[in-house]
Amino acid sequence: MKLLVLILLGCSLFAQEIVVIANPHMRALTKGEIRGVFLRKIHIVDGVKVVPLNLEASNPLRHAFQKHLLHMSLSQAQHYWMRQHYLGHRPPLSKHSQKSIKEFVKKIEGGIGYIEASNLEEGLKVLYRWERNE
Repeated sequence: MKLLVLILLGCSLFAQEIVVIANPHMRALTKGEIRGVFLRKIHIVDGVKVVPLNLEASNPLRHAFQKHLLHMSLSQAQHYWMRQHYLGHRPPLSKHSQKSIKEFVKKIEGGIGYIEASNLEEGLKVLYRWERNE
């Protein structure tokens, strides 16, 4: 019994919950809609221009987000945006930190980004969450 408790406790230490956040005025979005926003296929939601935010390309949280929600590896995402560039489409804005994503999302009505759930605070709306195991 003690071994089972230790195993479960150890697993939870390595689990990291990630959330997609938006300005509180944003309506709930489906996983598919979130994917469309970050791939820049959806630009407006209920008359509001959406502004997706990524963390920097080297950030492990960004890699987890791309893998889980966009179903892309880093190289697949880079290839996707190279093709989109020639079509005149720009990738989401990049921010240096989860703090800067939170500040932007709170101020901009169409702002949408992702952070670790442990960094949630008032003034943010959770659109989607999942648990990532290291």
